[in-house]
Amino acid sequence: NAEEQRRLSAASSPTGGPVLVLVLVLVLVLVLPAGQTPFTENIENRTGPVRSGPVRNVSRAAIIPLIPERNQDDPLVLIPSCLDFSRGSLSGDLCEDLCVGGLVEYQRCLYYENGKKVMEARWRGNRVILKSKLENFSSYEPLGLLDYQETGEELSALDVVLYATLEVRNSLGLAEEEEEEGGGRNGSLWRQKLKLREKSYSRAELGSLWALLQQEEYTFLRVLQDLSPHVAQVLGSCGHFYAVEFLSAGHAWDQNLFSMDEVPGHAGGSGRWSSRLVVHRIALSFMDMVRHFDNDFTHKLHLCDVKPENFAVRKDLTVVAIDVDMAFFEPKMRDILEQNCSSDDDCNFFDCWSRCEAERRRCSPRRRNTNLQVICEKIFRPWFSPTVLGAKAGLPLQVELQRAVQDCSETDGDEGGARRVHQRLLAVLRALLQEEVAPEDRKWTEDEPESVHMALNF
Repeated sequence: NAEEQRRLSAASSPTGGPVLVLVLVLVLVLVLPAGQTPFTENIENRTGPVRSGPVRNVSRAAIIPLIPERNQDDPLVLIPSCLDFSRGSLSGDLCEDLCVGGLVEYQRCLYYENGKKVMEARWRGNRVILKSKLENFSSYEPLGLLDYQETGEELSALDVVLYATLEVRNSLGLAEEEEEEGGGRNGSLWRQKLKLREKSYSRAELGSLWALLQQEEYTFLRVLQDLSPHVAQVLGSCGHFYAVEFLSAGHAWDQNLFSMDEVPGHAGGSGRWSSRLVVHRIALSFMDMVRHFDNDFTHKLHLCDVKPENFAVRKDLTVVAIDVDMAFFEPKMRDILEQNCSSDDDCNFFDCWSRCEAERRRCSPRRRNTNLQVICEKIFRPWFSPTVLGAKAGLPLQVELQRAVQDCSETDGDEGGARRVHQRLLAVLRALLQEEVAPEDRKWTEDEPESVHMALNF
């Protein structure tokens, strides 16, 4: 309906305000030469050297013959990036392997609608996910600064950082006070990073960076990947397409929600760890993710679309948010929630709920439910229901866990109550692990180290 469309529009609208020092530093990392980027190192460590950046003096004829050799059902055939790469219009550390080396192999299409593409592929033998919000490189707004640039004139690193920072700020909706919190360290951190880039940026590099920064999910993942273990890693890019680590998403129809096949120590049920033990360890990682998103940035990070399909689990049982289109920091969350209303039902934005203030006929900008409350309702309840637990459902700790999950899912607007429920759930899950794991595996049951909050985190 019209109201929902308006809310979706609000979710994607930019808000003002400078970004913190750390975002500035990370933006500089984004625009470093491809050979110096962390994601290139990530691939190198596993697969050998990756030649980075655009190929010099590569003719169009050297690239085009590779495309017809692919299966014509291959969605990579539809990607015009290689043509643009051959013309020198775009760049990236994935381009040469995709367009010249034939080292990117299509596996299957996961999503294709309204120009957005999500594909599984293999890059140098490693499974990756290729993504782009819009189908064509030309569909993205060009960097306007280039229109006013005289022929032969070069953009300074400072110009690039300033424009990229504004785009990151708009995409994440960060608040104005963040610049002030960085204090006097701004200048020194900027100078340290600017020294890493001695040459100017080509138009291909600038155009590619600008297309990537217009994709909110890319910006979100790229900025947070060095700060959080709970988001998917960006591994590389070519023009407007970017590659992220491959992780198997959860499924609501799976009794365990997440596949146990690749979990070390479980091995499809034949290992020393039971499925329930693995589930409890994954639940603890969900708890850690909630604590991390609630406390470790200057602003809370709100998850407004919680379902198994939007999360995955690494082999070390770390929970990872793999679809963050509906994740918002507090300033943007408040803008989304504060809308006209006639009842509380008008104030529900997917899994993020507010209340209608009758006097103002406006939704409160303050979210009334929490990340943990929604995870308890949509993830923990199916896991720890008596139907799934079977004969173990009547055991004292399992009964206590079911009660804690029930209370957690019904906690509404009470921050003190939410903290108590969080601690209660944590205590029960750790107690269950103490019962189930061997002594050498009990490091997961130890107390979590206290997180140190720093303004530079955001």
